[in-house]
Amino acid sequence: MLIALRMIAILATGILSSAPFSAVWAEESADPAALARELASTQVTLEYGLKAAENSTAKPISAKFEIENGKLQLSVYTTKDDQFFEIIAETVTGTPVKTEKITEGDDLKAASAQKATMAKATLPLLTAVEMAVKANTGFRAMSVVPKLQDSHAVAEVTLLQGANFKKVTEKLD
Repeated sequence: MLIALRMIAILATGILSSAPFSAVWAEESADPAALARELASTQVTLEYGLKAAENSTAKPISAKFEIENGKLQLSVYTTKDDQFFEIIAETVTGTPVKTEKITEGDDLKAASAQKATMAKATLPLLTAVEMAVKANTGFRAMSVVPKLQDSHAVAEVTLLQGANFKKVTEKLD
């Protein structure tokens, strides 16, 4: 509970932040094996990050685990008042460590497209991730990105079991 409250406080504070954003969201990990090894050592889940974001005043529009500067992190993209933010949480406790405002480049394009897709969704990303994990016993979610498929909002969920990756699609409408 305390961790969730800290995440909400950081999210709320981050909404007012205007730090530059540098990582490209759309890129997949250059080393999937390293990502799988790092994920094996953390108990923090993608679902946790999405829940914490949903408890703030911002709306989650995508989330993923990634290796940034040699370290595993959980990134949750959010939107509030036509602005976009990346909330970065460390993966031992789930505590947010920084919030960066997204203002330009490919990251802004990706966030805008994700927000537009989520505007057509009737289910939150968290529900899609929970359904994907439940339907794929033994797997854990490592990323979720909303997309349009035949004019319908869907979530592309990347799952991991050991070193095996699997992508599944869940309906958001």
